[in-house]
Amino acid sequence: MDPVTTPAAKYAAAKSRKSHPITEEFIAQFEFPFDQFQIDACHAVEGGHGVLVAAPTGAGKTVVGEFAAFLALSNGKKCFYTTPIKALSNQKFQEFVARFGEDRVGLLTGDTNINSEADILVMTTEVLRNMLYANSSTLVNLGSVVMDEVHYLADKFRGAVWEEVLIHLMESVQVISLSATVSNAEEFGEWLGEVRGQTEVILSEHRPIPLYQHVLINSSLVDLFSQPGKINPEILALEREALRKVRFPRNRREQWGAQESRLSRAEIIEKLNREDMLPAITFIFSRMGCDAAVKQCLAAGLKLTNTEERAEILATAARFTANLPEEDLEVLGYREWITALERGIAAHHAGLLPSFKNAVEDLFQRGLVKAVFATETLALGINMPARTVVLEKLTKWNGEAHVPITPGEYTQLTGRAGRRGIDIEGNAVVQWSPTVDSATAAGLASTRTYPLRSSFTPTYNMAINLIARFGRERAHGSLESSFAQFQADRAVVGLVRQIKKNESARTELIESAKCHLGDFESYALLRSEIKELDKLLSKRDGRKTFDNRQRSHMEGEIDNLRRSMRNHPCHGCNDRETHARFAERAERLVRESDGLRARVENRTHVIAKTFDRICDVLTHLGYIEGEKPLAQGKILAKIYAESDLLLTETIRAGVLDNLTAPELLSTVSSMIFQSRSRDEYAPKMPHQNVANALAEITRLWAKLEAIENDFDVKTQKEPDFGFAYISYRWAQGNSLTNVLKGSDMSVGDFVRSIKQLMDLMVQIGGASEALRPVCREAIKRLDRGVISYMVDEL
Repeated sequence: MDPVTTPAAKYAAAKSRKSHPITEEFIAQFEFPFDQFQIDACHAVEGGHGVLVAAPTGAGKTVVGEFAAFLALSNGKKCFYTTPIKALSNQKFQEFVARFGEDRVGLLTGDTNINSEADILVMTTEVLRNMLYANSSTLVNLGSVVMDEVHYLADKFRGAVWEEVLIHLMESVQVISLSATVSNAEEFGEWLGEVRGQTEVILSEHRPIPLYQHVLINSSLVDLFSQPGKINPEILALEREALRKVRFPRNRREQWGAQESRLSRAEIIEKLNREDMLPAITFIFSRMGCDAAVKQCLAAGLKLTNTEERAEILATAARFTANLPEEDLEVLGYREWITALERGIAAHHAGLLPSFKNAVEDLFQRGLVKAVFATETLALGINMPARTVVLEKLTKWNGEAHVPITPGEYTQLTGRAGRRGIDIEGNAVVQWSPTVDSATAAGLASTRTYPLRSSFTPTYNMAINLIARFGRERAHGSLESSFAQFQADRAVVGLVRQIKKNESARTELIESAKCHLGDFESYALLRSEIKELDKLLSKRDGRKTFDNRQRSHMEGEIDNLRRSMRNHPCHGCNDRETHARFAERAERLVRESDGLRARVENRTHVIAKTFDRICDVLTHLGYIEGEKPLAQGKILAKIYAESDLLLTETIRAGVLDNLTAPELLSTVSSMIFQSRSRDEYAPKMPHQNVANALAEITRLWAKLEAIENDFDVKTQKEPDFGFAYISYRWAQGNSLTNVLKGSDMSVGDFVRSIKQLMDLMVQIGGASEALRPVCREAIKRLDRGVISYMVDEL
């Protein structure tokens, strides 16, 4: 008998439906069957438990988040859905409006506020963190929080926010965490259990659409693996031949042929089109590379659309750009963008105008744009799956150096391949070159070890808010419960175990080194000191600064030690050298254990120690007194910018008091802007008042840096004046064309920086009553033209 139809199975199924009626009601709304991990997760949520779901990209994790919202509505509670970026918040907001109705769903992203008291609120994680510190009334009746892309807590710059929320959310709130596949999900789940109560960890390695790995070598598209874990021998043969031509060309023609055999970007897209492998995303780890790829495809005459598709593309593009000022279209690169779009080709990166990006995403999802060249930011959860993902390189620029991509990044990028309900398979294609070989690709494709590592560290704003809410002692304790400290403590356990092991081994070695003539440990110490001084003497020999008097002194020390060694009773032992070998190994273990103890010290209470140093700086500057925030501390509590202390000190010193709105914007832009390259020339100043204010801010930053050095803290970035002139001119009413003329700033970067400035104005206005009127005027001056038409994107 089929086990599914046995009486016992029927009874179990009926019992499951009875015990999880809301899950069954929810599942019934979908046209596709749920995977087991989705059902298990929904059951756990309905059971009232915390849940961590870790599954591959495209596996359908967000259904569990949608169920949490559905359950909250059924129970008369609120549900918050948090995401790492505003673009993802916008996407979830639209999806939730379609599912639950616009009257029941709201959106909060810092500078966008839609239906803020709705039962379901979609927001960025920072918004929820700020709500918690402000003890917002919006938190009343909150039943559950969904933390989408929770693995983002590993992010170096913003990851701490996720931990702040997880630690400080009210105990009554159920947390549903959705993560990409990480190899230490159980460890993360264990920590969640400690800070949030019972948490069920639900893992799925299964991809609903199988992913096939390929290497494009010359013009041949070859399977990377002939069987699981084994590189296809055909690739190895092709690699050997290609490398032979590159290294040992017999003649000029062969050398030219080796260079030319690598397909161009346009040729790759044409090949994928012939193989029915479009739509495709080609990941290129630079904005300029993405734009150049589009131009190359246009120059090659590539056309991927038919007449009907082109008409639909033009209509869609017109809808997304309808509100753009006519005079700005040229500087926006509209003509080149629409020409490529019409042919089914587009770039996607942070430098693009948000309207352009939104149009590309919409058209790609509908299968009208067939080839997208993107930076890795596209892999951050935005709904843009493809049939094929192409990687040109396996290294990327991380802001400091070209580094190999990690197995986790490779999985996240290639995870875009395979559209559920459309494709029966997904394809990952790595383009071969002498620096991108099959072994590297195979290693990335087959590695399943990408652990989640906390990047949590206290900030001044975090510290002042925690002290204001809990008092210093309780705040100190709460930080001990961070995932960062949890991981540090686990590392300490391993280090302490190794120290004990070393001590045990050392005791045995010392026992083996025992000498019947005397104390061999003291004899071994003399030998060790002689050896170290000999080394030091040989290092210093030949240096100009090492004079004869110093040399004579060291040689005298060595002679005295040798005399003591020869006079030591153990020197006459027949087994002296055997004993010495045991003693040297014991000494090596002592040195190793000393290093391990230093590492233990560095990891023990590491977060709390950093918090204490932060508090020491705040005490020194008069922000707190014992357990109590002072007046200046209350200003700092409302400044969440990266340069939180520098901005607060700037307000405190009155640097901003007499500035006009454009001057204020120009001045504080130095706190949020990060130039993509350091110009050797001093940036242009728009007004003497701005130049004076920025000079004072630089002085304050230097003072803070000196104080931070004294207290062993480093948090405040150096002010950057690269946006001062542009932001001032925009606030003065100049056109976009005039504002960006002569600069290398992209429109997308301009829009993003202006949005960040608007957010900073809200913070300053909230922190300082005196500056509130000029902040409001500044926001009005910024919110015009291309800015006012932007869908919230950040």
